[in-house]
Amino acid sequence: METVRNTALEAWMDENGHSSNSLAEAVNRAQERLTGRPGGHDGSSVRAWKSGRIRWPKSATRKALEDVTGLPAIALGFVPRGRTRSAPAPPQEDPDMKRRTLVGGIAAAAAAAAAPGTAAPRRIGMSDVDRLQHRFAEIIASDHRHGGQLGIEQRAAALADEALNLQNAGSASQRVRSSLYSCAASFRSSAMWAAIDGRRYDDAKVHMREAQALAEMSGDQAIKFRIWSHAGTMYRHMGRPADALAANDVARGLYITRRDPMFACLGHARQAATLGLTGDTAAVQRALDCAQDALDRANRGLARPVWMAAACDGAELETLALAAHLRLGNFEQAEAHAHRSLTLLRPQMQRDRAINTVRLAHAQLAQGDADAATATAMKVPADAATQHARVSRMLQDFGAALRATAHGSPTVKTWIEYAAAWRATA
Repeated sequence: METVRNTALEAWMDENGHSSNSLAEAVNRAQERLTGRPGGHDGSSVRAWKSGRIRWPKSATRKALEDVTGLPAIALGFVPRGRTRSAPAPPQEDPDMKRRTLVGGIAAAAAAAAAPGTAAPRRIGMSDVDRLQHRFAEIIASDHRHGGQLGIEQRAAALADEALNLQNAGSASQRVRSSLYSCAASFRSSAMWAAIDGRRYDDAKVHMREAQALAEMSGDQAIKFRIWSHAGTMYRHMGRPADALAANDVARGLYITRRDPMFACLGHARQAATLGLTGDTAAVQRALDCAQDALDRANRGLARPVWMAAACDGAELETLALAAHLRLGNFEQAEAHAHRSLTLLRPQMQRDRAINTVRLAHAQLAQGDADAATATAMKVPADAATQHARVSRMLQDFGAALRATAHGSPTVKTWIEYAAAWRATA
């Protein structure tokens, strides 16, 4: 019997960004969920489907394919036994137009199979996911510039809802649905982080629970890591080191930290910052050594989520080492890490730069250099000093420490006048 290529399946794979191997893996996972046993397909199996050598896969395979694609087997170009499929006529139109027509026909066939006589539902695809990921990059950019703002939290939460609404807006493949859950979890994690950064901890906990549920449905290890790691940071800021260490342990135990040392680096560094609350200098140093070792082993050229930028630069490790040593009272080491972090931070990371500048001022003041510390603190931009909850609180603490250590000095007067000036512009 003459074989006829399955152009419908090829078009679906092209539209959804699947290779033969990735589709085989997705089908194997779907088959395991259906039967309790993983499928045995590989790239050659998919190539046999595309070439037409296998025209009607076994029932378990067909069901798994339908779960993965969201389409009936017939709409994917498979032909039941006993039926014939004629070879397609030679292409006479533009190939791109033909592909678009074919993909549109697949969606229409799926709708007709599900509900004859009704209009075709909207097809949700990776282009929708790409649009959401672009919006996520915008949220991250806003966080780097401003951080902690209620507006960022609200926008991120609204975009999480938008990603979830797409789940019910039309048909989609399993890959697209998982990606939509990942997008929703990403936005919720940013809402969570904005609430943490703005010291709105009750709101952060609500976002955290929603983000954790969405991340589980997505199966995205990177976003799971981000959420649990943020949970550790939240509990650290709340002064609950036991909970912070436990949350960090969940993040550090994820498979992604073994697959990519850059995630391991970030996990160890955040653990070090939390251990700073316990006063265990040896444990902090061990964690920082592990973080540095992981950073040295990491391939910095790999594509990673946009929120990993500071970790990939090494700036995040220096920032968290600064926080840990400042907590321990190792002020000379804290100052050294502060200078390195400020050198490594990208220009757009204005929020982190403001925070680390205040930390540097604290380290200098603790070493008895009130003049240098005050000059450093005065470098913090007025908008960060007045509009960012963490920065404002840290500057208030700096002012109190300065008055306590240099009471009545001209430096204190200079700081009081400066602080009054930027408060007046708030």
